[in-house]
Amino acid sequence: MTEEEVNIIDKDTAKKIPKYVRPAEGKLGSKQLKKIKNKKLRGTLERVEKISKEAAIKAARSEILLTEDPGYLETEGIEKTFNITQKQLKENVDEDSTKKIFDLKLPTFGPYSLDYTRNGRHMVIGGRKGHVASFDWMENKLISEIHLKETVRDVKWLHNELFFAVAQKKYVFIYDHNGLEVHRLKKHIEVNKLDFLPYHFLLVSVGNAGWLKYQDTSTGQLVAELRTKLGSCDAMAQNPWNAIMHLGHYNGTVTLWSPNMSTPLVKMLTHKGPVKAVAVDHTGKYMATSGLDGQLKLWDIRTYKLLQQYYTRSPASSLSISQLGLLGVGWGPHVTIWKDAFLTKQQSPYMNHIQSGTQIQDIHFCPFDDVLGLGHSNGISSIIIPGSGEPNLDSLEANPYQSRKQRQEAEVHSLLDKIQPEMILLDSTFLGKVDRASKDLLFMERKEEEETQRDNEGKREPKNKARGKNSSWKRYLRKKQKNVIDERKLKIQQRIEQEREARRKRIIGNEEDKDRPKALERFSNKKRKL
Repeated sequence: MTEEEVNIIDKDTAKKIPKYVRPAEGKLGSKQLKKIKNKKLRGTLERVEKISKEAAIKAARSEILLTEDPGYLETEGIEKTFNITQKQLKENVDEDSTKKIFDLKLPTFGPYSLDYTRNGRHMVIGGRKGHVASFDWMENKLISEIHLKETVRDVKWLHNELFFAVAQKKYVFIYDHNGLEVHRLKKHIEVNKLDFLPYHFLLVSVGNAGWLKYQDTSTGQLVAELRTKLGSCDAMAQNPWNAIMHLGHYNGTVTLWSPNMSTPLVKMLTHKGPVKAVAVDHTGKYMATSGLDGQLKLWDIRTYKLLQQYYTRSPASSLSISQLGLLGVGWGPHVTIWKDAFLTKQQSPYMNHIQSGTQIQDIHFCPFDDVLGLGHSNGISSIIIPGSGEPNLDSLEANPYQSRKQRQEAEVHSLLDKIQPEMILLDSTFLGKVDRASKDLLFMERKEEEETQRDNEGKREPKNKARGKNSSWKRYLRKKQKNVIDERKLKIQQRIEQEREARRKRIIGNEEDKDRPKALERFSNKKRKL
């Protein structure tokens, strides 16, 4: 892009540019750059500013290529969106969208928990009584199905659709896409909740023992094992922005954890009763919590303040936030969807859905699609929620239509770009910043050292640079021998002195015994020496 093209910007593009300027960029103006005396540094900063400006302009102009827009339900007159049922939607949408509304009735092995892959193409389900299955839900194609004949508490996909983890009765197991057992994680005992950090390749678990554990799935090492000291835990969610784990506890608190700290980074009192579910949005700004006190609370994680508060007739068992900010709440047999709940207080929900005769166990929004998956006591269900998924996907980030070769290349690239656990911080932008206070302190210390050295140079006396006995090494040894007391050497010397004294006393005693007459000598005929 030439300078003329950069300068020629229409009004619409100029309005979109601030959205694409990164937080660390655009802070140095032309006046500040001119004040920098170092020519090399000034030239480097000018090039960086120019590149960032061109990137923001290109990104703003490329919005014209993003033809898909999120479509929400719109009503006319007195009609309300929460009165529209899935049956009415099925009658008025296209044929491909009707396939996304389905029910799998599995009352024998429920209640079910479920999870989607990052690209939203595959689904894995796990029944509490041991039924686990994975399938391509878009094509209704079953990939694997296994009956474990023991308790299954949670299921979670790993980095792609080839492996998934299952929290069973005692241990956590990892299975491949064919349903074959690959690993048994013996250190993850009685786990209630699983989660996976895709950029760090970390499988996170928490259970009845109250231990939060991080397992590196690429190397097989247990990265961290943290004791929460708050008892059993069955509510966990990750912050996609900074990979911080949010745990909900029975004392009504939510704690924020990093594998680098043995204590929680933040501890928030959110409810008067046990916390049932936690969810964090994709921007990392907002958090939703539900408790047994019947309250649904929305929080701003940046300030840790309460934004909104809602009441549910029965405690919400599961929460999920979509890519575009819709909040899904599962309570009893009901599922309620809230729109713009984090921005303003809503008087009515966006959509309602009831799964008659069931209890909602788990809900998840499907990435890059307007679909919400429900796991309940009678199986699983899929419903359409218009406007929930991101319409414009990044094929380099998550591609639902990737081929086998593309998946393999993406896996290799993600392993090469893997982020180390030490970089998981509460402030994800901290690594790109400079601590100016410590820099100024170091400068002042160096300046003081130089001044003291300059003062000492005038007072310094010429030293005798003799070799041999008066060398610096000999002087150091002599000084050490005079001033340093070796306790071990003293003990050895004391022991030697004691042995010498004992030997001397023994010799003196033997000589005295020789001169002394013995008791039976008086009966002998020999004359005693006087």
